[in-house]
Amino acid sequence: MALKQVSSNKCFEGFQKVFEHDSAELKCKMKFGIYLPPKAETGKCPVLYWLSGLTCTEQNFITKAGFQQAAAEHGLIVVAPDTSPRGCNIEGEDESWDFGTGAGFYVDATEDPWKTNYRMYSYIKDELPKLINANFPTDPERMSIFGHSMGGHGALILALKNPGKYKSVSAFAPICNPIQCQWGKKALGGYLGPDASKWEAYDATQLVKSYSGPRLDILIDQGKDDQFLSAGQLLPDNFIAACTERKVPVVFRLQQASCFCSRWLGYDHSYFFIASFINDHIKHHAKYLSA
Repeated sequence: MALKQVSSNKCFEGFQKVFEHDSAELKCKMKFGIYLPPKAETGKCPVLYWLSGLTCTEQNFITKAGFQQAAAEHGLIVVAPDTSPRGCNIEGEDESWDFGTGAGFYVDATEDPWKTNYRMYSYIKDELPKLINANFPTDPERMSIFGHSMGGHGALILALKNPGKYKSVSAFAPICNPIQCQWGKKALGGYLGPDASKWEAYDATQLVKSYSGPRLDILIDQGKDDQFLSAGQLLPDNFIAACTERKVPVVFRLQQASCFCSRWLGYDHSYFFIASFINDHIKHHAKYLSA
């Protein structure tokens, strides 16, 4: 499958690149960012996949998170794909910020008119790794995944639905229980239809209740003053309770800023929050991805 390089920038002795390709799964052109650490010039490296949130493209993470220095130090290739198909000319795909373009929700749609193109789950699970492994110096046996918000939801479900595929998983402010929140109900209902029982296959809180694969140590960071946490869109307590019941290890950190003034706010849902703790997540994955 042909790759077209869109950009390349030297960064911490490695390269931050963006490529475009024709996706057979999504039936459109897709872009992804890839950071190649200095070690990639002399040998194969583990791969860490990042899934971004609503409205994002491949650009948000690679330009805002500041992960490249830690990735270079640990010798990790980091891949950041787009969040949905683009330019499919589906009626209504650009009408809403939380459904359609920029909001693929990492599911395989089963409903018209979405089911032909909106197959982000299979794209992330199968097509993209095959493409990356065929074109870059990767070690296919060492792969992990993390993400933010909708992408945190994507990372959790991919790890839980594919035991052993990913060596580790982490998330920033993930949508933990989408069948119970408005974002999830809108997206899952639109892509999968009105039968809510079908939504459970893409809900981390439901999936962890039946998880029986290899030990999976999960790291989650959540900002205390995240506006979407208080709005009931993320529901991490439900996921933690399910993990506790199943004895699935999860480290949940509710992050708040230290201050001398009660008017100061803590960490929110933004990339400023992600950048504050991204090195911890890179280290978490490097521990499991080391040879």
